[in-house]
Amino acid sequence: MSWNPALSPGCPDTVGVEAIETLIVPRARDIGGFEVRRALPAPKRQMVGPFIFFDQAGPAEFLTGQGIDVRPHPHIGLGTVTYLYSGDFHHRDSLGTDQIIHPGALNWMVAGRGVTHSERTSSLARQGPHSLFGIQTWVALPEGEEDMAPMFEHHAKETLPLIEADGVSLRLILGTAYGARAPGRVFSEMFYADAVLEPGARLPLPDDHEDRGIYVTSGSITVAGQDFEAGRMMVFRPGDAITVGAGPEGARLMLLGGETLGGPRYIWWNFVASSRERIEAAKADWRKARWGTGLFDLPPDDRSEFVPLPE
Repeated sequence: MSWNPALSPGCPDTVGVEAIETLIVPRARDIGGFEVRRALPAPKRQMVGPFIFFDQAGPAEFLTGQGIDVRPHPHIGLGTVTYLYSGDFHHRDSLGTDQIIHPGALNWMVAGRGVTHSERTSSLARQGPHSLFGIQTWVALPEGEEDMAPMFEHHAKETLPLIEADGVSLRLILGTAYGARAPGRVFSEMFYADAVLEPGARLPLPDDHEDRGIYVTSGSITVAGQDFEAGRMMVFRPGDAITVGAGPEGARLMLLGGETLGGPRYIWWNFVASSRERIEAAKADWRKARWGTGLFDLPPDDRSEFVPLPE
């Protein structure tokens, strides 16, 4: 499958650097002995399309017996997208899901009115030294879907559309782009993709989405004659024809965006909502820890601990 970009590989950029509406340098955050780099939300940009949270986890190396243990914690008003380059996660949630996440697969959990999940390094991975590197994003739900029943989908790497052309290999994780549609159920127009570019390869961004952004995971790219190294997110002005070129070592990129939501979102801890009242109701419910009687329960096979509400 090809995107047929109608741009010759040597075509010069036709936009200036002003086409980059926002440049984001992620902030390092410690989540309990493990550092992540957070690009969204940023001081100058809360969302890119419906994407309201974007964390790079790793790359990190672990010794035998070590790993990540994110205890059960709650979400409302969003969908979590876990996508790995290396390593694994053992996902368990209050819907009864028990799923190992491997590189290139999609884990898509939609919280709706309320869900709880944990993410831990699998027991198999802990049997020897191992690595972890991946991206986790949150997608804010439209107002009409905030009270939907929670759901979970897992799509193996082989089921996600793969688009290859002119030194670019692109896997569509969610939404629609380049004439392809990913299998995950979405609730607003969006696109999310993992692209690997050979040195000098060029990639046009989708031109049929309102908001568009790129995160450089490794290598470097050139946009309008300006170079951007790994660990940078660029959000582009709507409507411009944007093509990026890979640097001398190639590049790996996450492409994201879609239609903007009807209004801003409140975000507090793991909760996203269109109103403060929804946030306060979720806080009160989690604080009570009365599992199975309100918005939240714990995963059936991971009930011995949970993350308390921040005070």
